[in-house]
Amino acid sequence: MAATNFADRLLAAVEEKKSPLVVGLDPSHAQLPPEIIGKDAFSDEDDAEAAVDAILEFCTKVLKIVAPHVAGVKINSAFFEQYYWDGVEAFSAVVQEAHAHGLLVINDAKRADIGNTSERYALATLADPDFAGMDDLVGPDAVTVNPYMGGDSLSPFIQTAKEFNKGVFVLVRTSNPGAAEIQDQVLANGSPLYVHVGKLVEQWGAELVGARGYSSVGGGGGRDESGAVGEAARGAAADDFPGAGIRGAGWHGGGHCQRVQGGQDRGDHQCFAVDYLCV
Repeated sequence: MAATNFADRLLAAVEEKKSPLVVGLDPSHAQLPPEIIGKDAFSDEDDAEAAVDAILEFCTKVLKIVAPHVAGVKINSAFFEQYYWDGVEAFSAVVQEAHAHGLLVINDAKRADIGNTSERYALATLADPDFAGMDDLVGPDAVTVNPYMGGDSLSPFIQTAKEFNKGVFVLVRTSNPGAAEIQDQVLANGSPLYVHVGKLVEQWGAELVGARGYSSVGGGGGRDESGAVGEAARGAAADDFPGAGIRGAGWHGGGHCQRVQGGQDRGDHQCFAVDYLCV
C-alpha cells in the first residue's frame, strides 16, 4: 500500500518532473508503429498472443521514453481486456512496468455499478492484490469511474482509495459527441447536469484531502469538437466547482495530441488540472 495520499503523490510527481502531463496509453494493434507490427512475431492481429506481445512491446518502449518527463500514465483497460486472459495479464504487466519507472498509473476503466458489484470492481481495478503469491504486485494508483448511477455506486471505489491511498477520477463532462444528450441537460436551477456532478465530486472527496489541501477524488473531462471543455475537470469554472479536487483533462483526436494546457493551481487548494496526451 502507498504510504501517502494519492493527491500528495501526484503533486509531488508533477513538481519533480516539472510537468503536469500524463500520457494516455490506448494501444490499438492496427495503429502500432510498423517497426513493431512489421515483425513476424507481432504482425498477426487475429492471434491474441501475438497482438498482446506487440502491444506490450509498444507500451514498454513508450514507458521508457516518457518516464523522465511526465508524472504518470493513464492506461485504457479496454484495449487489453479485448484479448481476454492474455490481455488482463498484459495490463497488469504494464502497470508493474510503469511503477518500476516511477510513474503513477491511472486505470482508465470507467467502472461503477450497484453495491457488491462495485465492491468487486473496486478490488479488480484499484486495490493492491491480496492473494497468495501476488505480494510483489501492485494495483493502479487511481481509477476512472462513471457517476451516473449515483454516489452509492462510487462509494466502494472511494473507500478502496481511502484504504490503499489511491485516487478516483469521476467523469464529469466527457468529450464524445453524444455526451450533450445527458451531461448538458439543464436542471431546474438553470445549470447543466455536469455542473451538479462536479459539485458532488467535491462532496465525495471531502474525506480524502491530503496534507497539501487537495482531494484524491477528482473530476475528469475532455474537449469536444466545438471547443467546449469539461470545466469541472480543468478547474476553469471555479465558481461552479469549489474544491472539486484534482481534475484530469485530455485532448485527443485520431489518437494524437492536439493541444495541452499546463496544470492549473488557483492557489486556494480548490483545483488542480492534469492534462493527458493519448498515444
